[in-house]
Amino acid sequence: MARTNRRSVSGILLLDKPSGMTSNAALQKVKWLYKARKAGHTGSLDPLATGLLPICFGEATKISGFLLDADKRYQVTVALGTVTATGDSEGEVLEQLPVPQLERSLVEAVLERFLGDIEQIPPMYSALKHKGERLYKLARQGLEVERPPRPVTIYELRLLALSESVLELDVRCSKGTYVRTLAEDIGRALGTGAHVSALRRTGLGPFDAERMLTLDTLIEWAESVPERLDDALLPVDAGLQQWPEVTLAPDVAYYVRQGQPVWVPHAPGEGWVRVYDAERGFVGMGVVLDDGRIAPKRLLAQN
Repeated sequence: MARTNRRSVSGILLLDKPSGMTSNAALQKVKWLYKARKAGHTGSLDPLATGLLPICFGEATKISGFLLDADKRYQVTVALGTVTATGDSEGEVLEQLPVPQLERSLVEAVLERFLGDIEQIPPMYSALKHKGERLYKLARQGLEVERPPRPVTIYELRLLALSESVLELDVRCSKGTYVRTLAEDIGRALGTGAHVSALRRTGLGPFDAERMLTLDTLIEWAESVPERLDDALLPVDAGLQQWPEVTLAPDVAYYVRQGQPVWVPHAPGEGWVRVYDAERGFVGMGVVLDDGRIAPKRLLAQN
């Protein structure tokens, strides 16, 4: 598509990414359907995974970094007894192990050990870098390097279903958590091997699966009722609803838009804030300084 045919679009789309597609391929397809000039996604899903992939258009790309840091929620199918090179069903099988008879109470007791602050050793098949080289590229060459453990937090870990060799889990975790590693570690704790056979993201920051749209739906709308595409977009500030808000008087809003910190009555004592003008227009993101003033950090372009 010629760049001159692209249009200015701002907002957030909650895409239900299909399995077998990279996050970047899904982004490019959606960007093409919207004829959008600028778009980005907020945290990759593995090609195997499905589910929530927020797509930020236009001015919403300014908040994408904050969504990258958000907590995530997944529904995970863990296949017991088989260890793979990648920790999921797409990798080469490395080992087959017997699966002990498991009672629900035993599995839940093991899961409880992974709640809270834990440390994970990142998998070789990951996008982390070692001396400038992506780990997955080294892994494809048959190389393995030492990876220091990383702290992550598991807020919830529930057993949804249990069969002879399959666990269905609901996981809510911090950024940086490798669900494949979590599955492998749970398998070891149960006395067997494990890998992820299916993964679906159901939550990211303030977003859940309720308003997700499939790629097929978007394609259908683009062909028949294209105005529905824009109607499906959430406002830019929808991704920051967990932050407190401040509303500025017209003269104060002027100085903020000039990049100057301002005093705001009854402002929060610390942290990030959503900043609005007197007409409830979203101005952008600010942070509370040590002296109590609100300093602008990422402002939206004025219409």
